[in-house]
Amino acid sequence: MADVTLRDVARASGCSVATVSRVLARTRPVGAETARRVREAAEALGYRPNHAARALRSRSTGTVGLVLPQITNPFYPTLVRELTHALHAEGRAVLLADCDDDPAAEAEYIADLLGRRVDALLVIPAHEERSREAVTAAAERVPLVLMDRGCGPAVADSVAVDNAAGMALVLDHLAATGRRRICFLGAAGTASAAAERRAAYAAGACALDPGASGRVALGDFSVEWGRAAVDEVWPARPDALVCANDLIAIGALQRLQQLGADVPGEVAVTGFDDIPMAALSAPGITTVRQPVAELAAEAARLLGRRLGGGSGAAVAGAGAVAGAGIGAGAGVGAGARHAIRLAPELVVRESSECGGVASVRGGVGPQRIPAP
Repeated sequence: MADVTLRDVARASGCSVATVSRVLARTRPVGAETARRVREAAEALGYRPNHAARALRSRSTGTVGLVLPQITNPFYPTLVRELTHALHAEGRAVLLADCDDDPAAEAEYIADLLGRRVDALLVIPAHEERSREAVTAAAERVPLVLMDRGCGPAVADSVAVDNAAGMALVLDHLAATGRRRICFLGAAGTASAAAERRAAYAAGACALDPGASGRVALGDFSVEWGRAAVDEVWPARPDALVCANDLIAIGALQRLQQLGADVPGEVAVTGFDDIPMAALSAPGITTVRQPVAELAAEAARLLGRRLGGGSGAAVAGAGAVAGAGIGAGAGVGAGARHAIRLAPELVVRESSECGGVASVRGGVGPQRIPAP
């Protein structure tokens, strides 16, 4: 059977070829009844768009490159799923690259995706400083949004959870349950999420105990480090371990159980991200939940603005606060850079409190603020 063409759909729907093209490509608004007739005709005929031909005509491939630091971190598959759904709803496909926390590999993947003519890039930087050159250069060529982490001031639009608000929720919860000898198990290095969580702990823990800011052990975002970190801090006999992510918390919990420590009676454990394993642990881990669906939706909106498909408002969520951006230079999408910080939620489980599961939301919802 010959391929069904736009002309076939136009004939079946009683519309012009131009109207059919606008409906199926979603390039311009079309009346609801007309759009319904076109879509029903396309479905009945089995029409499938020829993306290669469309790319030649429009110089747009309909693809977005996504570069991750490490897909084995359980937080990222959930984010990829939400991003795929959000971009698919706008008619865009995702090309995924995993740089395995290597900025040099990250730069190669970014160059490769640009060579494949992606329309835009989403990047979770592997390193705040060493990722900057490749990301900055890419942002001058295509619309680019940084997610979860940053890599310097005014490099590109960005969207991330409010890490400081999340850490404040954890510390307030531990204070309310009477914890005072708190230790922080975090990640070394310059990744902005690690640095922000570490700094927020140092600032907030002093209110509980002046010595708490000095009780810090730094490694990486892994289960193995969580286990090793417990051995490092356990001689200080902390009554709470604040972990910079859930993988560290899972490792810490495993080691505490090996040592025969009573969790949460003797020591509480908290994490950050709310990956699926946090709820499946025994006991379940109290953690800060990132609004992953919102994160993906806001990233898609920011890209839509730069690609010319947005409505001009980067944030559509309730409680959004608008702010002025700062100059972006003369690159692609020149104009204000925008940073969106999303409100986190504390999910209280048995690792810090025996009273069951509860949640507390921090912040005021999505906030649009000037890029730092």
